[in-house]
Amino acid sequence: MAWARSSENSLGAAADAADNLTADFDASLSGLGHELGSAAYNMSEVLALPIFKQEGLENSFQYILCAATSPASKINEETVTYLNQRQSYELRLKRLGDNSSFQGGELLKSVVRVVFHDRRLQYTEYEQLAQWRSIRPNERLLDIDIPLSVNIYDIRKDPTAVNKVEFQWDPNKDTSVAIQVHCISTEFTAHRHGGEKGIPFRIQVDSYTTEDEHLHSASCQIKVFKPKGADRKIKTDREKMEKKPDKDKYQPSYEYTILTECGPSDASFNSPASSSYNSSFHSPPDVNRSLQSPTTSAAAASNEDGGDKAGSVEPLAPGANIQETQSWLVHNRFGNYVRTFNNFAGADLLRLTREDLVQICGPADGIRLFNALQARAIRPRLTMYVCLESQHVYHAIFLENLCVEELKLKIAQLFNASPSQLADLYRQGPTGIHVIITDQMVQNLSDESCFALSMVKAENDENRYHVIFK
Repeated sequence: MAWARSSENSLGAAADAADNLTADFDASLSGLGHELGSAAYNMSEVLALPIFKQEGLENSFQYILCAATSPASKINEETVTYLNQRQSYELRLKRLGDNSSFQGGELLKSVVRVVFHDRRLQYTEYEQLAQWRSIRPNERLLDIDIPLSVNIYDIRKDPTAVNKVEFQWDPNKDTSVAIQVHCISTEFTAHRHGGEKGIPFRIQVDSYTTEDEHLHSASCQIKVFKPKGADRKIKTDREKMEKKPDKDKYQPSYEYTILTECGPSDASFNSPASSSYNSSFHSPPDVNRSLQSPTTSAAAASNEDGGDKAGSVEPLAPGANIQETQSWLVHNRFGNYVRTFNNFAGADLLRLTREDLVQICGPADGIRLFNALQARAIRPRLTMYVCLESQHVYHAIFLENLCVEELKLKIAQLFNASPSQLADLYRQGPTGIHVIITDQMVQNLSDESCFALSMVKAENDENRYHVIFK
């Protein structure tokens, strides 16, 4: 009987052990379906693969602008930073990774630029800056406060590139440059009834070796206000956020702004002044060419200067092969993503949606790349046709800002002259009277109006001319 009870106990223990083994085996299989499901293709994990990493740590940099971000930036949108006009802001530069190769005192070169964020203004960047320079001669759009800067050397400020500063620095030392933006965002905004809304700029930093080998680029979005205006704007935004019921949809305001990696800026906000602006204007010249649309004029200016303009985006052809697609990326300032899209032809890149590009390139560059792929010619706000009174061939003028200064600039370009050589603009009215052209008159001109132009020497200056629209 004892033996029987012992046998029964042994059989019971064996059964329990078998049940435990079965449960463990089932548990080990229970996760297989999940591992082979959609979670295995999580995009975040795919983007973390080495093939999608842009550059090695040896060429990584960090730029920090000591200015607070706006609390009114939505989640998944790029932040915007408010700056005061002419106030000095510290921009810290740091090279990450191993700096042992720079122990011998080798320096790096960085170029800081203020550029347009708005794509519409990028198409007319040359005209916009030329107009700004004519209104504010001998001033710089971007400058360096040298006494407040630390460990920067060989500072260069090109008098013709008023939006750009260049300097060298030692990556083994704490480095910062104090920058000042001297224009405000509303200076490039067309006048509207009920006030003006300032346009955003970008601060971009491009770093190179002293042999001009590109290493890294990053940028951030800014808006510039009159002195103390940025502080009031931050305060206003915070008060508005406190009253919003959906505050969780907005990013918190950060004390510093970290610049986001982007493609190199191969063309600055302005281009070198055309040699035609230095030509004499002692007699009305012959007009033998028409003005071009904003898109084509930017491209033409780039060809004359021997370089490509950032504002002229040529569409990517669906039939472009891999090499042509790579060249298109570099030409349009997406050089950091050449390695990412190294097996993409034109058709492959064009099939990617906006969401795909944002996930691969980040919000800023993803949206910019999507807009470049979908680029279309921008329709000007006003088109005019003009000719010299002695001729019968008309030339097109395209206006974006609808102001006298822009019209004067376009006329000067048509005549290969400087805007300063043009005095007042007049429109011939009833009974032959001459009515001075104002901003309001330009804004009320009918689209595709036709005018014959006559040139009359100014009474007090033989080198300046009045232009009469008939």
